[in-house]
Amino acid sequence: MAKHKLIAGNWKMNGGLAANEALLQALRTGLQGQDDAACAIAVAVPAPYLAQVHSLVQGTAIRLAAQDVSQHDSGAYTGETSAAMLREFGTRYVLVGHSERRQYHGESDALVAAKAQKALAAGITPIVCVGETLAEREAGQTMDVVRRQLAAVVQANGHCISEIVVAYEPVWAIGTGRTATPQQAQEVHAVLRAQLAAATGQAARVPLLYGGSMNAANAAELLAQADIDGGLVGGASLKAQDFLQIIAAACATQA
Repeated sequence: MAKHKLIAGNWKMNGGLAANEALLQALRTGLQGQDDAACAIAVAVPAPYLAQVHSLVQGTAIRLAAQDVSQHDSGAYTGETSAAMLREFGTRYVLVGHSERRQYHGESDALVAAKAQKALAAGITPIVCVGETLAEREAGQTMDVVRRQLAAVVQANGHCISEIVVAYEPVWAIGTGRTATPQQAQEVHAVLRAQLAAATGQAARVPLLYGGSMNAANAAELLAQADIDGGLVGGASLKAQDFLQIIAAACATQA
């Protein structure tokens, strides 16, 4: 199992200068007195707010994450953000291959692998998202889909693969209120762990996060599973008390 639980909040396309400050202040207050070594915490914020949030999380246990990164280093790529740019703002993590990017922007497995490669080269940890649609699950294709998506990243990144984070996010459970049962999630996480173990002797170092509608009510049971090392939290990460409860559940299971 990974050394520490990791809880990463994905704000998606939400936020505002005042709202961000209020949310982070509430998180800072709620985290006072907590053992920073108990678990890791990150927030993935929209690109325009990277500078603001970078400033607001200084001196806290909260790490900054971005929601996407370009596969290019620089050049005529309007609207793109390079890994080097993210690094200048102290970005610790970046999401790559989130299901919304795959679905709405047509991101391929190869593109996701290239983005992970750029992040790693810049010293940023990619949170590689994998997961199946409802149709794929009902067709019995879940394991094939997640293996294929992860395999592209493994192949492109070789010995660096032990430096990534993997988030399993069943597409049918994102923002729908539906959640994979702890047993369903664990089955997929175990398959991902075995796939990583075949690629590196450091597979136990790779945190495997669950990312399908994790909330304050179900976090503890999900995080108690053998191969679930944390969560990629969507809507609940925008509510300070809910996010703090999930963090507390993670720290409790780590203890």
